[in-house]
Amino acid sequence: MDNNFFSNLFDAKSLRIASVSVLGILALFLLAQTISTFGDLGRSGIPATDTITVQGDGQATLPPDVARISFTVENMKTTVSEAQAATTKQTNAAIAYVKEQGIAEKDIKTLSYNIYPQYSYPSPCPFGAICPDYRDTPKIVGYQVSQTIQVTMRDLTKTGDLIAGLGRLEVQNLNGPAFTLDDTTAGYDAARADAIAKAKSQADLLAKQLGVRLGKIVNFSESSGGYPYPMAYGMGGGVVDSKAVSAPNIPVGENTYNASVSITYEIR
Repeated sequence: MDNNFFSNLFDAKSLRIASVSVLGILALFLLAQTISTFGDLGRSGIPATDTITVQGDGQATLPPDVARISFTVENMKTTVSEAQAATTKQTNAAIAYVKEQGIAEKDIKTLSYNIYPQYSYPSPCPFGAICPDYRDTPKIVGYQVSQTIQVTMRDLTKTGDLIAGLGRLEVQNLNGPAFTLDDTTAGYDAARADAIAKAKSQADLLAKQLGVRLGKIVNFSESSGGYPYPMAYGMGGGVVDSKAVSAPNIPVGENTYNASVSITYEIR
């Protein structure tokens, strides 16, 4: 048997294998296209024109689970180092007291630390008098150093006691408490869920009245509102008479969150 016979035989076999491979690939491609076509049934690339849009306003009222209080310690001395030393000593005492009330380290943080020069401004030169130029130049007479601390309380029953204790330590500019949720999104999530439920109910009613059926949602938008401004307890900016400070009664109350949604349905 000559070599041409074997050569032709192998060439035919290779051709059959190649043909089968091509047909297999083509079959897989057609299967994928068929699946894609079935998945797109009922979907149109043209924006829906037969639609209705409904609005929903939701609200959620939740009790707060944290209270945030901030206070400032500030001292003025002749030099920066003296002012820093005095402020650090008083701030450390206030922080130590806060920790004694069971406040965790992670719930105490510095909001700001500032150093300001304090100037003495000379009296204006009387009209017609001859005054030296240096008299009109302000002079630094000292430095004020301030540190502002924020405390997050998780036991809201101790809020009044903490405020009273900080007052006895003669901190300045005590502000708060701001009662809120530790998870800031929880209130808005609940309000949004209420708004969506109301919008869906309105859509069902409207579809029934119009004699149509609701299809898929083709558009959705939302907006979230704020909640009532938290009550504030201000201690002022001066020294507090420790004998006059007693634990105030601090009602916690509740916070109301609002959300609005707009949903557009395709109708049939």
